[in-house]
Amino acid sequence: MTGSINISHIAEVELVYKTNVRPSDRLKVTTSRDAYDVLLQSWDPNTLELCEEFKILFLNRANKILGLFKLSKGGVSGTVADPKLIFAAALKANASSIILAHNHPSGNLQPSQSDLDLTKKCKEAGKFLEIQVLDHLILTSERYYSMADEGII
Repeated sequence: MTGSINISHIAEVELVYKTNVRPSDRLKVTTSRDAYDVLLQSWDPNTLELCEEFKILFLNRANKILGLFKLSKGGVSGTVADPKLIFAAALKANASSIILAHNHPSGNLQPSQSDLDLTKKCKEAGKFLEIQVLDHLILTSERYYSMADEGII
């Protein structure tokens, strides 16, 4: 490179995690039911049975919730969950583990093949990044399905 360098032609990358929750006030997740209860409260009850959404809980080493990330909102039968975005957000929050979650507006709690494939892909990526995927929940307004409880994770 010759001449002067103009750094105004370089994008600035900023990594930010902001919280107003004291560590002692963070909720702890010890069971899939704990995660379901927290996640269900975060869902708009008017959209739970209308369109599919994908969310992620970020946890620290003590399984206390660092944050909740609303990844995507889709249609009646699906939404996009990009592992790159999942782990970009997890790294930004300095998470030690994550819990994946999405709803099935149909009320069917059985995971689809794409749900299983995404879970496997995220579990493998998490191993490399040292961010454990603890569970993947499928929610409805009345019940949930836990891939960890079912031995899939």
